[in-house]
Amino acid sequence: MALLLLLAVAGLAVGSFLNVVVWRVPRGESVVTPASHCPSCGAAVRTRDNVPVLSWLLLRGRCRDCAAPISARYPLVEALTAVVFVVLGARLGASWELPAFLYLGAVGVALALIDLDVKRLPNAIVLPSYVVALVLLAVPALVDGRWPDYGRALLGMAILYGGYFALAFAYPAGMGFGDVKLAGVLGLYLGWLGWGPLAAGAFLGFLLGGVVGVVLLAGRQATRKTALPYGPFMLLGALIGVLAGSGLAGAYLEAIGA
Repeated sequence: MALLLLLAVAGLAVGSFLNVVVWRVPRGESVVTPASHCPSCGAAVRTRDNVPVLSWLLLRGRCRDCAAPISARYPLVEALTAVVFVVLGARLGASWELPAFLYLGAVGVALALIDLDVKRLPNAIVLPSYVVALVLLAVPALVDGRWPDYGRALLGMAILYGGYFALAFAYPAGMGFGDVKLAGVLGLYLGWLGWGPLAAGAFLGFLLGGVVGVVLLAGRQATRKTALPYGPFMLLGALIGVLAGSGLAGAYLEAIGA
């Protein structure tokens, strides 16, 4: 319980920073400077007004200086990141692999929102994630002797990257190369956990994207030519794969009598 409480607090703090990342990275701006400020009047956000979720509630969603409305998305992103951290902590416990998956949870939230906003998965986030994942997963491989898992992670990376690359090559209009690069990162993490999570996480991304696409078409909210950001579905599918991929894969194999 103490671990989950700590992760909730950490998630709120990280979520506050992710709001900066989501806004600035697509615009090519620094996430360090200038300090957080009101986009309407330019006033710097005071320290007491920068407490995740709570400050937004106390300010009633408005800037202290100019009373301009502050989007409810800010506290929602903070709360979402906290939830992601807690469920990952509940799944993995106090393990050496947990920091690697917390990093995935954080960048996953940022990438999903950026893709929804601008239909792009920035290299500035995706490419460094390869290095970070390889380094952080090497720690449990070294400490706990989980080199077979590390090798499977590398295979998972190659399989998903190669599969998505083939899809993008065959149908460039249906998949961006940003999705291909993200697939390799997700393959690393899912492969680390096992073949079941890898298969489930990859399949669920396609399933979720397909279901949402059909619903939008049926509701005439989209056409066959509408470009839908696929990154959020990949990330949500991967999260489900991390949390329940082994069980889902086992249930499927049992259902088909394999």
